Amino acid sequence: MRKKRLMIAIACIILVGIAVIVFFSQQGKKPYKDLDAAQIVSAKVLLTPPDKTIEIENIQELVEYLNDVVVYNEDNSYTEYDGQGVVFTLTMVDGTQTDIMAYNPFIVIDGIGYKTKYEPCEALNSYANELLNSGTANIILEEPPTLSVVSGVCWLIKLQQDGRGYSSIHSIRGVVRPAFQMAVDDDLIRKNPFEFQLTTVVVNDSVTREAITRKQERAFLEFVASDKHFCKYYDGIYILFKTGLRISEFVGLTLADVDMKNRKININHQLQRKRNMEYIIEDTKTSSGTRVIPMTDDVYECFKRIIANRKKPKVEPMICGKSGFLYLDKNDMPMVALHWEKYFQHICEKYNSIYKVQMPKITPHVCRHTFCSNMAKSGMNPKTLQYIMGHSDIGVTLNTYTHIGFEDAQEELQRVANAE
Repeated sequence: MRKKRLMIAIACIILVGIAVIVFFSQQGKKPYKDLDAAQIVSAKVLLTPPDKTIEIENIQELVEYLNDVVVYNEDNSYTEYDGQGVVFTLTMVDGTQTDIMAYNPFIVIDGIGYKTKYEPCEALNSYANELLNSGTANIILEEPPTLSVVSGVCWLIKLQQDGRGYSSIHSIRGVVRPAFQMAVDDDLIRKNPFEFQLTTVVVNDSVTREAITRKQERAFLEFVASDKHFCKYYDGIYILFKTGLRISEFVGLTLADVDMKNRKININHQLQRKRNMEYIIEDTKTSSGTRVIPMTDDVYECFKRIIANRKKPKVEPMICGKSGFLYLDKNDMPMVALHWEKYFQHICEKYNSIYKVQMPKITPHVCRHTFCSNMAKSGMNPKTLQYIMGHSDIGVTLNTYTHIGFEDAQEELQRVANAE
């Protein structure tokens, strides 16, 4: 009997204790009940939405609202709620700052959430919105964000780590740097995050596309002409070596673009095939890319054979209003750059499997380099060469594509000496 009474007494004590805890927890506490306006140097409030910051002039009025705030137990589940956040930032006389967010049914103090009494929190929220809608609020214009050079550097390094090549990164930076400079000029940001030397940030892993020698060019063309399988591509490859056409310009040529009567090649577009296998016609790479190139006799004969042997499909493929493409694949669609790149790859592989003296990697673009280099070495006027290549900047013609070595310099000096 005594044991039973003891158990009842203990249960009663526990229940009373729980009731006391519940009572005081429901009472909550007022964290700002002793706050005084004299303790605050300045105050502002951020309303989001609409992402407006207002300077609070009547600090005493704000303090009266804060004095009434009641918080209960800590609860950080406020992050799961949607709604307007009202954040008051107080700068105290001792130099410290505190952030108070009214986010019913929560008050968030310096990042820690608490369940709160509804009415005082709602009063804070209404107070902030009344300031915003008063028409006399002093809205603070936020300082332009500071984007450090470090952020630009890290992004480009990440691109290279993700597999982007130096040339691609160089092109990307070439686009974003002037865009960010415009933002600097308009006072939107303080500093251009891409204003640095690229080579000091990412590794230049690009392979220099060298022109091949005249001897290598002759050996390559002779091999193609004598091969039973690849000989059908000889005329196209010869044209690439002897005209300097971009491969996208070459594959975009149609019967209408090849003026056999006047021996002219009209270049005014290029053919591309996107990753989704969609064929598109685009403008030339630059405005200078639109040009008319004269045919040499050899190039004329190549075009003559290409046209005579051209595949005659049941239905001519039409790409963006153009038809009559010179080379068609097995599906009667125009050949694109990828086709020719593969042909060059297989030809080089076969050549190197036969001959001890290896042929360097040759691509359609190497043909273009080689043509430009050969014309420069032959003494062609730089402006004429610029026109034929379709370069918008003559510096590209002289510096990027022209590969002059020691032997060329020696030969040129000897020629000048003999002329004296």
